[in-house]
Amino acid sequence: MTPVQRSSFGANLNRRSFLRYSALTGAALGGVGALAACGDDAGGSSSGSIQDGSRFGTVAIQLSWIKNIEFAGEYFADSRGYFREAGFGSVNLMAGGAASTSVEAGLDTGKVWLGLSAPQTTAPAILEGLPAKIVATTYQKNPFAIVSSAAKPINSPQDMKGRKIGVQDTNQLIFTALLAANGMKPGDVTIVPAQFDPTPLANGEVDGWVSYVTNEPITLAAKGFANTHFLFADFGLPLVAETLTVKQSTIDNEREKLKAFLAAEIRGWKDAVAAPAESARLAVEVYGKDLNLDPTEQTKEAIAQNDLVVSADTAANGLLTMTDALIEQNIAALRTAKIDIKADQLFDLSVLREVYAENPSLKG
Repeated sequence: MTPVQRSSFGANLNRRSFLRYSALTGAALGGVGALAACGDDAGGSSSGSIQDGSRFGTVAIQLSWIKNIEFAGEYFADSRGYFREAGFGSVNLMAGGAASTSVEAGLDTGKVWLGLSAPQTTAPAILEGLPAKIVATTYQKNPFAIVSSAAKPINSPQDMKGRKIGVQDTNQLIFTALLAANGMKPGDVTIVPAQFDPTPLANGEVDGWVSYVTNEPITLAAKGFANTHFLFADFGLPLVAETLTVKQSTIDNEREKLKAFLAAEIRGWKDAVAAPAESARLAVEVYGKDLNLDPTEQTKEAIAQNDLVVSADTAANGLLTMTDALIEQNIAALRTAKIDIKADQLFDLSVLREVYAENPSLKG
């Protein structure tokens, strides 16, 4: 794994430095590179081997980022044996980030059996010919936010008018989509080209900063900078995130295998939601042990993350689910970002619905 680069504010790698939602920058599917892995993980074929006596063999799962708190559910499912109980010999959790190719490219080449991605990344790949679908989502809301000083708060897109907003190059198009969703134009704000260290916000050089709600607000506060934020998802861009994506052939030909994996995932995420401190420990001491993650910040991020994972709809329907209304909201949000795709081209929640129908106890 390439060395983790840190900003002056981060005990974590700044989450958007190599933004996984690269589709909004117009990036096409990249070439296949070495999928970065940490710890004892190995690449592994997506088809796996049944030589270990398990029902489903080994599968390769590409995470959307480095092995921090974002994947606590996967850590629990792995460490507590839920994947093994579901019939997998092993599940290789492969880190994403700067050194990895995209989930969509990995699926396309067969290097990855399932990957964690986002609608605004997967949709363009599908429109370019990738036969894939989103079958579940971890985050009910995407974590994009505008963070600002508590002394001079920006509480809505309208509050940004006439103010300086630090926007990273990779986030320019999603920021423009936020403006469009709220009847605004780029000229309504002063867009300041930014890197990924939020020091300019702390220094007062800008009034707002494109952020991940589970990252910069926490790291800035830890450095003594009181701040506030609003979510893009609450203002016209209700995109989900950490979506579980597979090839269409997996849905068609490996349905039982996929259902078994999703059932183990649900069990893992139920544990993660219930135990933020243990989630942080697994990230810091086990799966991300080479990243020098800060346990206090990881715990705070786990707590913040729960607000994205759990909603009234998941309470009613179960974790990882999406309602038809939320699917349609995502299609509309993608259209705002000039990505025109139909719901049935991008989403197939039928497998997950079968999992809950066959295992109703998973909702509790």
